[in-house]
Amino acid sequence: MIKKHSFFYFLVYFIFGLQVLVGAQTTQSDGKRSNTIQTAAPFLLITPDARSGAMGDVGVAISPDANSLHWNPAKMAFLDKPTGLSASYTPWLRNLVPDVDLGYLTIYHRLDKRNTIGGALRYFSYGSIQLTDNSQNDIGVYSPNEFSIEGTYSRKFGNDFSLGTAIRYIRSSLSNGQFNGQDIQPATALAADASAYYKTGTFLLGRDAEVAFGLNVSNIGTKMSYTNNGSKSFLPTNMKLGTATTFMLDELSTLTFALDLNKLLVPTSPIRDASGRIISGKDPERSVPSAIFGSFSDAPGGFSEEISEISYSAGAEYWYNKQFAIRSGYFYETPTKGDRRYFTVGAGLKYNVFNIDFAYILANQQTSPLAQTLRFSLVFNFEK
Repeated sequence: MIKKHSFFYFLVYFIFGLQVLVGAQTTQSDGKRSNTIQTAAPFLLITPDARSGAMGDVGVAISPDANSLHWNPAKMAFLDKPTGLSASYTPWLRNLVPDVDLGYLTIYHRLDKRNTIGGALRYFSYGSIQLTDNSQNDIGVYSPNEFSIEGTYSRKFGNDFSLGTAIRYIRSSLSNGQFNGQDIQPATALAADASAYYKTGTFLLGRDAEVAFGLNVSNIGTKMSYTNNGSKSFLPTNMKLGTATTFMLDELSTLTFALDLNKLLVPTSPIRDASGRIISGKDPERSVPSAIFGSFSDAPGGFSEEISEISYSAGAEYWYNKQFAIRSGYFYETPTKGDRRYFTVGAGLKYNVFNIDFAYILANQQTSPLAQTLRFSLVFNFEK
């Protein structure tokens, strides 16, 4: 059996909640039961771009850009440039490990006034891990990684409403060793997104304004397994619902406030007795459609636990002369469901055909592995 650096794997799977290696339920210091929802390929939910990363991870309803493919494919129908691309880079968990990275590349093209297509590549690297056998002999280095490739399409209906979809191929290669006597192999899956976007002009608080609403149900797809006969894990199917309001302060300045709500549409782990029988909650071994619809009523703690599974993102963005932006935000997750809580800040600069954005996470360095995380994005928008 091949062994790996135990601290690294404990860290990765604890933070991301992979069902393959760890259990879901623990007890916190205050006596409350922690019951985090666990999925395969959680890298699909990591904020990939610096603009939304600076706004507390909001994105489903803010004004469209080249990174809308991740947040809400339907927004792409409202892009005002005919073609664009974006490249983003995030050094991940640098307070804990030195070589974990997320890269994200997107491209879009407007076919006409109503139809837009796009594509994206997301690559998550876990760095390099030294492998040893049972006698601690060096047997080489392995580089775990995960990636997804997707294509998107969106169409505008009228002047205010659009629908969009995405098709995604996912591959997760986390080990080339064994677990519980079974060979671990790369896992693959196919998934789809369904999204909607609506915006309208209005007059609010004495100023011209634009109000937008967005909905995206992402990663609806097949289960993943890392062994031939092992259990299969759900993809991180996620419902994101949000709104954004942009105020035109004057001829040169705009100010946007945005709020997103997120809920995973996968089973919540039930409470079992010592023999493994379910005493509260529902059996998580069910089909993907059943899991999606059942995710609103399967928490063992009832309605209060269902509500606690919603995470919140709030952000603000100020643009001056459509050339310089400053951003801030806050992300909140219930302590029993992951306990991610942090402020974010960032800025953007638009020059000619490209935008440069960066984001920074402000969190407690002693309690949050995400503290001091930086994100960088470079966006190109081309005229005809």
